[in-house]
Amino acid sequence: MSNFFTTYGFLIVSMILGAILGLSVYLPLMSGQLSLASPGFYALGGYIAAILSTQVFKYTGDLFPLPFLGLELLLTTVISAVLAILLGIPVLRLRGIYLAIATIAFVEILRILALNLDITGAAVGIFAIPQPFHSQIEYLWLAIPLLILSMIFLYRLEQIRVGRALRAIREDELASGAMGIDQTYYKVLSFTLGAILAGLVGVISAHFLNTWNARQGTFDASIIFLAFVLIGGSKTFVGPVIGGMILTALPEVLRAMAGTSGLPLPLANFLRDGRLIIFGFLIVIGSIFYPQGIITPELLKRIRWKKSV
Repeated sequence: MSNFFTTYGFLIVSMILGAILGLSVYLPLMSGQLSLASPGFYALGGYIAAILSTQVFKYTGDLFPLPFLGLELLLTTVISAVLAILLGIPVLRLRGIYLAIATIAFVEILRILALNLDITGAAVGIFAIPQPFHSQIEYLWLAIPLLILSMIFLYRLEQIRVGRALRAIREDELASGAMGIDQTYYKVLSFTLGAILAGLVGVISAHFLNTWNARQGTFDASIIFLAFVLIGGSKTFVGPVIGGMILTALPEVLRAMAGTSGLPLPLANFLRDGRLIIFGFLIVIGSIFYPQGIITPELLKRIRWKKSV
């Protein structure tokens, strides 16, 4: 068993972090907002952790102290929330594809800044980020509680007045406005919560990956994070969790298939390097045959009903 966790520790932690990133995209979708800004806040959180740990704290001991990591998480929460509010108030007045384009522009602005600032290491990035754990699998002590707390929070959120207001806005924005629901408030709230969650994953990922650069927050990442939700399911928070885990593991499965003997070289190269093409194909197929994703509220109700019987 120890050999299993040693071999697949990186993949297991990556799957959990992918699930949380899926939830960060799902939160704005709760109010019907197609936001692709999560990679920007994800990159922002990673840079905050990388800069603080290597240039401010300058810790050179064996293990990076967890209180310092907690301070990075707290600072990222505040910065992500403030930036999300400042961005969300004007941008969330847009709808549909226009909102998606605006949030993609935000991601690209952050990427260009990261490529040109000395503090972010420019195009090279920041290396040798100190580790709070001895092995990669130990990052589950951070990733699993964050995933569980996020799922519990979303479950409770959907049961209370805020969740019902978000659902009303998603189902019919005009009717919800006529009922007196403050759409701007709830849209900015869901957008901010998603930004905070993405930023927290960025902090953990920066230490987990040991390096951070501008490639972490790109348009490609926006498509991948969106695929987590569209393939897993956009009507329940369980969908992004399942989708994030499956699609995070998919590239490793494809690489393993590419490494098997007997495959033609062009096919092996496609399986190894064509991740975005395959993700795009899955989004198209999923949109046609599973418009609500693999996991739907109806499916969960049937599962609960069978268990009760």
